[in-house]
Amino acid sequence: MRTFKLTLSYDGSNYAGWQLQPHKPTIQAAVEAALTKITGETIRVAASGRTDAGVHALAQVASFTSLTQLSPATLRNALNAEMPRDIAALDVAEAPAGFHARRDCIRKRYRYLIHDGEAPDVFGRKYAWHYREPLDADAMSRAAQAFVGTHDFRSFEYRSPQRASSVRTIYEADARRVAGPFGAARDDGLDGIAFEVCGNGFLYNMVRAMVGTLVEVGRGMKSEKWPAEVIIAGDRRLAGMTAPPQGLFLVRVDYRRAPNDGG
Repeated sequence: MRTFKLTLSYDGSNYAGWQLQPHKPTIQAAVEAALTKITGETIRVAASGRTDAGVHALAQVASFTSLTQLSPATLRNALNAEMPRDIAALDVAEAPAGFHARRDCIRKRYRYLIHDGEAPDVFGRKYAWHYREPLDADAMSRAAQAFVGTHDFRSFEYRSPQRASSVRTIYEADARRVAGPFGAARDDGLDGIAFEVCGNGFLYNMVRAMVGTLVEVGRGMKSEKWPAEVIIAGDRRLAGMTAPPQGLFLVRVDYRRAPNDGG
């Protein structure tokens, strides 16, 4: 039995999230159907995390085992021929026996895009939260520093507790002005805000709750010290709203050991 590490990119707009669900299209279902057709085996794929409905991935990582004799490159090409066009296999690599995309993950990075302006962005509507009021990105960035460090993030968890512990470590958190999702095709300069966060793990809806909280700071309704107070309170009702899913992207997933390292 061989173990594989699969790196995927996908547009989550038309899916009910990663995880298998009855009578609903999911990323996992599409990937497993393609692998089953290619290998002739019933393949189960484990992801680094279960992205929600409407959430996207630039580089989601998944793992699976198979008896196939196909090379990793052939598997990648076959997957891209079989999967829907809004899912792409960026890489397939043989991994050490026992490698698991979720259990072996040590760090994840997410990015959330906000288009703040009166007129909606027709081309970016599926990839950013259109917020009609102007936001102060610098204030949001300063406020986001409260997230950095090891904290109990139950104030940012949907219907806590979902896990045995809501303590997580955030390594980086920042908000900055950027060109929109289709910035290369635009000529009107900077038109949005990107919030980027990197940590050892995230609770259900945690990043989107962080964004909703920072937006309250960005619109001047809360002080830059408020997110720190919300963390201490440990009460989801005191944080900002859960931002909509379409602005969220899983950017990358890091591992302690890499495929083919023998350990």
